[in-house]
Amino acid sequence: MRTLLATLIAAGALAFAPIDTARADDPPEFMTETWPERAVSGAWEEYQAVFDPDGALDAKTKALIALAVSAKVPCEYCVYYHTASAKSHGATDEQIIEALASGALVRKWSNQLQGTLYDMDEWRAKVDAMFTED
Repeated sequence: MRTLLATLIAAGALAFAPIDTARADDPPEFMTETWPERAVSGAWEEYQAVFDPDGALDAKTKALIALAVSAKVPCEYCVYYHTASAKSHGATDEQIIEALASGALVRKWSNQLQGTLYDMDEWRAKVDAMFTED
């Protein structure tokens, strides 16, 4: 439980760091004010690696993913930040709503599949069939 709590706190803290400053030398103030001093450097390096604007995903996509996850956590700080971030990277209100709906549907069906103990082998066979070309 302590590991899960620590992971959630770490994810929450990193989730609202400024994406636009991912290459800045110094971590944002919120990180230095809320994270153990000896761990800030590593946390900031990890954040920079994931939110690198030259990564496989563009900044808008990363902000939309972060917003959808933030809403499901839920984290009011993260939702506020990632909404602003997504908009600053060109996301429309429609894209934001769709990203949130996508996250909500994943959570909904995850709840149903997990809660009913749907057979994993059957699930994999059906999913493989959906995505196999004829």
